[in-house]
Order: sequence, then structure tokens, then C-alpha cells
Amino acid sequence: MIEVKSLHKRYGSIDAVNGISFQVNRGEILGFLGPNGAGKSTTMKMITGFVRPSSGTILVDGHNVQEHPVTIKEKIGYLPENGPVYGEMTVQEFLNFIAEIRGFRDPMEKVEKIDRVCDLCRLNSVRHQSIETLSKGFKQRVGFAQAVLHDPPVLIMDEPTDGLDPNQKKEVRKIIKAMAQDKAIILSTHILEEVGALCSRVIIISKGALIADESPESLLERNRKFNALRIQVDGVEIEAVRSALRDLPEVAAVILNDNRLEIFPKNKQAIEALNLKTFPENNWFITQFEKPPVGLDEVIWELTA
Repeated sequence: MIEVKSLHKRYGSIDAVNGISFQVNRGEILGFLGPNGAGKSTTMKMITGFVRPSSGTILVDGHNVQEHPVTIKEKIGYLPENGPVYGEMTVQEFLNFIAEIRGFRDPMEKVEKIDRVCDLCRLNSVRHQSIETLSKGFKQRVGFAQAVLHDPPVLIMDEPTDGLDPNQKKEVRKIIKAMAQDKAIILSTHILEEVGALCSRVIIISKGALIADESPESLLERNRKFNALRIQVDGVEIEAVRSALRDLPEVAAVILNDNRLEIFPKNKQAIEALNLKTFPENNWFITQFEKPPVGLDEVIWELTA
């Protein structure tokens, strides 16, 4: 559905986007990650046709964005960060306005389109309320509604849950998941829990360059502590335990940290079986046994620092 080839965007001597290439297929939710200033928003604006690339090619459903800008905009639903809405309008009036911009002239068709997105985005309870009186969560739903009113095959969303409370984030994620089966979705976010909850694939860019393109699960395996163990022992010399553990074939390293041992496996393999075999065989009394939590934040920091 989306194909980006050798995309560049230069502002004077600055390469905001530096030769990135990727594809997004129907049914995928692509998490677009990276630090501020990495080039995420610029890339999304180029895909949607709002910023012209310096070089490179963008195809959406087989159409070149630069050669067929109107056709592309018919196929894309775009929710920019802090998406603009007209606060003095009611939700109904705003969506009616968007329907007319999208070319829906038949009154019955407009009613059908607006009814559908109000149901999808759970807006019926505020349908006749002015947008400026809505909570941030409801305003964000209105933004979703305008982006999907024409039922596009491609969705581009920049920070869709930024600033929302936990309940509002949960509602927005439900809406995204409901739309994901038959669309290609690009989702830019700094909220890493969102990546695990929504995304089937992740791209990380830094300083305009693509540095990772893989599944969230595969990215987690890059975490230094993936499948590591943390133990505390009593009644035995801790250095002797450390030395014995380092000699095991499945162990890559053992670090003493705050009177506890952190055990790092070779090839990131699971080593919980040590608790069932090695520890009892050596009569080690384990007072603490846990797997340190792992997350994408450390991985992203290591890749982009």
C-alpha cells in the first residue's frame, strides 16, 4: 500500500530525512519511532503530500505522490499532531463540512458516512456539542473521525494519544485496532507501551536515517537484559557462586550489583531452568529470583544516542 524509496528532504545543509526506504502493507500498523527532530513528522508530511521531497519516490496504492497529489489525498486519512478542528462548529457540523470537502454531495450518502464514523469513534453522545467545549479525548476522536470519514485504505497518524489520560488512550487504541484489519497504518508515537499494544512492526529513525525495521518482539530481544536473571543467595560466598555460574555453557556474563547477581545468557536464550537444576545441585539458598523488566526505551536509547 505504501512504498517509500530513497527518500530525502534537505533544508539548506541539513538532511532532515536522509535516504530512508520502507514499505507498509494492508493490515499492518507500523510504529514510527525516534527522538525529537529525527525526521518522523517530515516523513509523514511527505507521504501525505504536504511537503515535497528533495529526492526519492513515494507510492501510495501504486500512485506516485508527486505526480498524482489529489488521487493520493483521496486514499489517505491524515491525523497530524494536535490536528486542527473548528472549535465553534458542532461535531455534526464539522463532519458535514469534511464530507463536503471530500466530495460527498448526496445528502443520504453524507448522513451514512457521518453516522458510520460517529459510531466507530463513539461520538454520538457529543454529536451536537460545539467542539471547543469537548475534552481533549473527544477532540482527538473528532480528529479520527475526519481522517476516516471517507474510509481510506491508508491512515497516517502523528502522536494520536499525546496528552490523553489513561482511559482516553485506551479508547483511542480500541478505535485504531478496529480500523487496522483492512488498512495500512503508520503511527508516530513517543509512548512505548503503545507500540507493544498496537504495532505489528516498528521503524526507528535517527538524524533522518533509518536504523531499525523489525517487529516489537525482535526489538525487545536487543535489550541487554532480555532473558537475564537476578538472584540473591544466602549462606554461601557470593563470589564462589558468581564464578560457578560464569563457567556454565549457557551463561555469557555474571555481574555483582548491590549484593545481587545479574546473570546474562548467551544468545539471549531462556535460562530459568538454572533455578530447577544448578541451584539445588549446589545447595544454594536463593532468597530472591526474578527476571529484570525489559522495555523498548533502553533499546531506542542505545540505537539513537
